[in-house]
Amino acid sequence: MRVGPRWFLLFTLAWLALWTVQLTPLQLLIPLQLDTPDDASGWVSGVVWSGLVLAVGGVAGVIAAPIAGGLSDRTRGRFGRRRPWALAGVVVAAVSLVGISVASGPWSVGLAWIGVSVGTAVASAAFTAMIADQLAGQRGTASAVVSSSQALGIVLGVGVVVVFGLSVMAGYLVLAGFLLVAGAAAALLLPDPPEAAASERARTPRRLGERLAALRDRDFAWLLAGRLTVNIGNALGTGLLLFFLLYGLGLDPATAEEDLLLLIVVYTVFVVASSVVAGGISDRTGRRRGIVVWSAIVQGGAALLLAAFPSLTVAMVAAALLGVGYGAYMAVGLAFATDLLPHPDDHARDLGFVNVSASLGQLLGPLIGAGLVAAVGGFALMFAVGGALSIVGGIMTLAIRRRDVTTPQTAPARA
Repeated sequence: MRVGPRWFLLFTLAWLALWTVQLTPLQLLIPLQLDTPDDASGWVSGVVWSGLVLAVGGVAGVIAAPIAGGLSDRTRGRFGRRRPWALAGVVVAAVSLVGISVASGPWSVGLAWIGVSVGTAVASAAFTAMIADQLAGQRGTASAVVSSSQALGIVLGVGVVVVFGLSVMAGYLVLAGFLLVAGAAAALLLPDPPEAAASERARTPRRLGERLAALRDRDFAWLLAGRLTVNIGNALGTGLLLFFLLYGLGLDPATAEEDLLLLIVVYTVFVVASSVVAGGISDRTGRRRGIVVWSAIVQGGAALLLAAFPSLTVAMVAAALLGVGYGAYMAVGLAFATDLLPHPDDHARDLGFVNVSASLGQLLGPLIGAGLVAAVGGFALMFAVGGALSIVGGIMTLAIRRRDVTTPQTAPARA
């Protein structure tokens, strides 16, 4: 079916809240909590602990999203299929944000971050399934909402903390309040049409291997692998920017926070623009694959540029190019994924795999980056590896045998 502006407004609100509470701690709050400039082992210790904490949260999200998605696919009731899981995820993440606000030390921060990651993964699986459930010719546009909200969420969260000079604790509490209000409102007000009846396949109990059948689908597996690889590449280029400004360019903390915000704003402008344009083009033409490949190559080139010429000016240029590449990749890549879903009874579960392939990449990136930084005592290797992985991940898309299968927006929408 086709949906109107109200649906897209609520959908945008949901994703803006989810991305803001995931990426503000990743980019700013957790590094500030775990930074160790005066520690005996030096600043590298804080980089390593940040990477470990974020990676553990990523693993938790990987486990939670497909499980919650599978349960959502089989939920029947007057309250809907997706709505209960969206609300539950929002509440878990908000409570965990309150917990991390009072945490001290890597172990307690890590435990609370697992709660945030699980909650957002559960909610994300439910909201993403609405694209496959309710849309046909507007999937590229809806996917553009997801990717552009990701960039806007970073600006919103980091901007509020930096501009208003919030402490780490206050920053987490503001995030919790925003998620609870915006996420719950979107979950309650977005339509969630009940299934008239479950198919025979959905009613039949299945073994674990059958539940993971999507991962044995060759094209779907290649898509997940490429998406994971590109997101690791993106995270290597963006995930440790605060540490790069502090210790790679030698900026003082106040200046580093201001420049981080500026870099994020530049990145965001280009992510939003490229995601909206690329998503719309893919809907009108019905073609996704070429956009996915070339956008990943653009992102990889940006990271390689920063590896070769590390400076604040080059970082601004690289931020713009990263935004162009990543915005188009995420918008069109998610729409491409919805076109490749193996079975309609498992939309939420399989899109849970799609979501975690991206979020796991974003959370593994800082861990890998921390190891690369610790190995050489600098950031050039991290950016170079990020660029190479982005390009390789994009090329993986060419291994998908199935042709573009979208219905162009000008054609009648499918029921």
